[in-house]
Amino acid sequence: MARMTELPLIHLQGSPYRQGVQHGEQLREQIASNVAVYRSRMLTSGIKEAELAERSRRYLGVFTREDSLYRAIMDGIAEGSGQNLLDIALLNARYELLYSAWSEFGRPTADGIRSECTSFGGADGVFAAGGTHLGQNWDWFTGVEGALLQWKQGETTVVGFTEAGVAGAKIGINSAGIGLCVNGLGASADDWKIDSVPFHLRTWRILQSTTLAEAVGHATAPRPACSANFFVGSAASGVATVETSPLGSRVIYQDGTAPLVHANHFRDPEALGVYQSWLETGRVSTYHRCERMEHLLGKESPVSTEQLHAAMRDHEGGPLGLCRHPVETDPEELRTHTAFAAHLELDALRFSYTWGPPCESEFTTVAL
Repeated sequence: MARMTELPLIHLQGSPYRQGVQHGEQLREQIASNVAVYRSRMLTSGIKEAELAERSRRYLGVFTREDSLYRAIMDGIAEGSGQNLLDIALLNARYELLYSAWSEFGRPTADGIRSECTSFGGADGVFAAGGTHLGQNWDWFTGVEGALLQWKQGETTVVGFTEAGVAGAKIGINSAGIGLCVNGLGASADDWKIDSVPFHLRTWRILQSTTLAEAVGHATAPRPACSANFFVGSAASGVATVETSPLGSRVIYQDGTAPLVHANHFRDPEALGVYQSWLETGRVSTYHRCERMEHLLGKESPVSTEQLHAAMRDHEGGPLGLCRHPVETDPEELRTHTAFAAHLELDALRFSYTWGPPCESEFTTVAL
């Protein structure tokens, strides 16, 4: 486990457009790779080439209408990386484009195993190190290229993980003590044609928030096109997980000394009236991962850092487990693994991560 694999950490400066240019220039090869990977995944999910271009064009319009600053970053990324702006729009809207395609055409999975993310968190008193902690295993396709970005919004400094070519970050921490992790969710009501704030624009806004209430507000912005869970925390105000869908949102606050855990299913689908059709397609790992993480983190209180990291490296259940590895017999376009693992200490302003399955390397720490 001595291997240490670090991601590039890019310090972005200047206007949103200039920040985008820096992102594009410094991650040029990684962005080209991600464009190829995501175009391939979307085409194999059932979207035709012409339809993909049309959906990307539509989302470029959505980003333009919803946030001129975010759109300026996208313009800069396209300029700096030499990529077509529509392909940068495709990357930034990849959540809506892929998830809705899976709802529309049926999720392509090997052996029906769906894998994504397992998040956890707790306020002061839950973890032995003290303060509020968040974290997750981010399970995703093999071959996706990532990076860490650091930037300033007013007086707030943000550091977070992104996929190369996606503006802002989706997992991270800021100097106001706000942290964010994410989980993909799916419901039959999901529809890429719904006009609303896209997923990656929400995460960018959440990570620039200075209070838990502001972060939750960005997560619950009306009627997302595709369901998602935003696991937010504040050094000052504790932890909440925010389930969102086109039918409504539900905020669950962590309470007491038991950590809050979330995977890739709604904890109470009836509360929002959602139907999770994909859960009927075969062996599903989300329930196993959620129950397993709750069990492992419930063994002792408060939870030590060693215990936490051991849970993130747990292989119980094999391909259904918390720490996942590619199944070599799966078609390449369906191979997934724990691509990134994060442990966020919100009071200490520390972001520790592994790039690749956490069982294969030590955690690298970035301090704000």
